[in-house]
Amino acid sequence: MRQEYDFSKGKRGAIIPSKGKTRITIYLDDDVLDYFRTEAEARGMGYQTLINQVLRQCIQSPAEQSITETDLRRILREELSEMR
Repeated sequence: MRQEYDFSKGKRGAIIPSKGKTRITIYLDDDVLDYFRTEAEARGMGYQTLINQVLRQCIQSPAEQSITETDLRRILREELSEMR
């Protein structure tokens, strides 16, 4: 072991940067995060990966396809029944 180490050229952060991904800080409601963690665990994947997939689906869906009131009510009923 050396007496002194030279950190003058050292850098903070990850040693190996990941390509195509950016680390951010985001605040989510606790219930939203709990949902994604539970859902991701059931699927055997990471919750951040699941959030990324859902966001990707949202941006890849055609914007012209707006959701109808009937569809929204059906989706909410399904999601709320799963949370009980």
